[in-house]
Amino acid sequence: MIDNRKVRIMTRMSIYEKHEGKEDLKLNKYFKSDYARLQVLKTLVSITLAYAIVLVLVALYQLEYLIDNALTLDYPELGKMILAYYIIVLAVYLVGALVGYGLKYQFSRKRLKKYYKLLRSLKEIYKEEDSYRSNM
Repeated sequence: MIDNRKVRIMTRMSIYEKHEGKEDLKLNKYFKSDYARLQVLKTLVSITLAYAIVLVLVALYQLEYLIDNALTLDYPELGKMILAYYIIVLAVYLVGALVGYGLKYQFSRKRLKKYYKLLRSLKEIYKEEDSYRSNM
């Protein structure tokens, strides 16, 4: 006979495993600080590459102006301005990544706790069934 409790629990677990479960189980391998650092490092590399690409595109767009004023441009000031914008953009994205991935990890842990609770209840149901069978 089909046990409705088991079916409901297994259905919930299956839905979780199909959607958020894959990602949550991967995150479970890490400590929160390690996961956040890894994601911040990825963000650092991505932002640096994106900033360099945007900088090259802006330079190509303004190439005529740069060539015409090559001798009169204040290169140290221009470098400081480019570096200042880079630091501001980088700081904003790194703080956002740190907060965002920290929250993602916390929500993942909460979902995993519910998943493990379902596993424990399923295990208890199986224990009940085994004890019932052994008493017969």
